[in-house]
Amino acid sequence: VQLQAYGGGLVQAGGSLRLSCAASGYAFSMGWFRQAPGKEREFVAADRGSGGGTYYADFAKGRFTISRDNTKNTLDLQMNSLKPEDTAVYYCAANDRGRIILSAIRRADAFGSWGQGTQVTVSS
Repeated sequence: VQLQAYGGGLVQAGGSLRLSCAASGYAFSMGWFRQAPGKEREFVAADRGSGGGTYYADFAKGRFTISRDNTKNTLDLQMNSLKPEDTAVYYCAANDRGRIILSAIRRADAFGSWGQGTQVTVSS
């Protein structure tokens, strides 16, 4: 499955952004990761699919929300109360070979497809 991410940009601290990811077909599990300059890619949030639940990184809980539309094969990431440390390239990821097991949902290597990334910059 091919992924296309949209919605990045520049926002002031405390502001909000909504990222969208469109998949070319159905994916069992979908998620968002991010990578800041000089840092490793890290998990943000994911939807396991088929009632398997949604999962968030600790830094995302209470501020970020993912929502999925299976009729459109999309996964959105609503980010509120943004902080400068949220500045990163955000990547959409998906797995179309099956639902990712719970123990692996936060692992980047569990996802087989990746979008091109969208830059999010939060100014202080």
